Amino acid sequence: MAVAIEFGMGRAFGICGAGLARGERTGSRSLLPVPCPCFSLSVPAGIINFCANNYLGLSSHPEVIRAAVEALEKFGAGLSSVRFICGTQSIHKDLEEKIARFHQREDAILYASCFDANAGIFEALLTPEDAVLSDELNHASIIDGIRLCKANKYRYKHMDMQDLEAKLKEAQKHRLRLVATDGAFSMDGDIAPLREICQLAQKYDALVFIDECHATGFLGPNGRGTDELLGVMDKVTIINSTLGKALGGAAGGYTTGPKPLIDLLRQRSRPYLFSNSLPPAVVGCASKALDLLMESNAIAQSMAAKTQRFRSKMTAAGFTISGKDHPICPVMLGDARLASVMAEDMLNRGIYVIGFSYPVVPKGKARIRVQISAVHSDEDIDRCVEAFTEVGRKHGALS
Repeated sequence: MAVAIEFGMGRAFGICGAGLARGERTGSRSLLPVPCPCFSLSVPAGIINFCANNYLGLSSHPEVIRAAVEALEKFGAGLSSVRFICGTQSIHKDLEEKIARFHQREDAILYASCFDANAGIFEALLTPEDAVLSDELNHASIIDGIRLCKANKYRYKHMDMQDLEAKLKEAQKHRLRLVATDGAFSMDGDIAPLREICQLAQKYDALVFIDECHATGFLGPNGRGTDELLGVMDKVTIINSTLGKALGGAAGGYTTGPKPLIDLLRQRSRPYLFSNSLPPAVVGCASKALDLLMESNAIAQSMAAKTQRFRSKMTAAGFTISGKDHPICPVMLGDARLASVMAEDMLNRGIYVIGFSYPVVPKGKARIRVQISAVHSDEDIDRCVEAFTEVGRKHGALS
């Protein structure tokens, strides 16, 4: 045991010594008005947050906050129970119905997080007679969820439809086939080719599962996600997503799809069965966020122009931006230390961003991931580009 601890400490010191440790910055005030708060971190001009998942700015929306407070006052801080004992209140059922209606599905089930939703679905749905086919760059929660199930596992090259078809042909010997993919990939800002995936799934009699954490609320004409964006809502069987990003930013996740599937998850999904129900305040704010989205698509539609402004200006400045037409805008730098020191210098210029390096992304693919929000102004975006240009020149990332 002592040797193992010493070995682990040695690895940790090595990471720190190389300047690659992922620190956790602590603000001196609430970050609630993200993604453009002006809170003090020893920077006179204040900080603009460009690394939050608060895509629609709803975490600081007054109606969302008010709904959370009202739910807290009416139902208390928590239910102190799992759902099937005494942890289900009317607000939980109302939110599940609202999620299903928003996605135009039959039913929905709430989880403590989308990580839990992904951990709970594959084991409950798939047997040793089945097969799951997963994109190689799927989120860690999908990978971990698949590891828990006993199905036959196939991994296809990232968004490579030729490789997926080859794997589907190989998987024809199994009873049921499930293709699992992120709708939008969080590290690269690229969007899964769902039209082609659904065509192959139909050809080889497979079901399609998508994780929509970085799509729900802002992709598609009404913010329903990549299946709406690409016109395949009727061809995607299962959607997992989060309440902790665009939909209020608090916490929580869900699965939505056919009612028989949701009924099965209520009986067999271990993260659902053995986790406390979502706190009322979280349910209240997510429910109000969905109300706002279903009342108007104006907030969701505002994202495209802001995203295009940042991407085009950064490209013109000489940076390489991964992905396409997604508010996740990875500024590709390659070198891990460069990403880290540039992120620190950006903070000194009032722009809050974080460098990502191995093992979060592959070696040699270090980057600073920028995330655009509906509440960023044009002036905020221009200030961010100017800071990147200054810092990039200082550290040799730009000539």
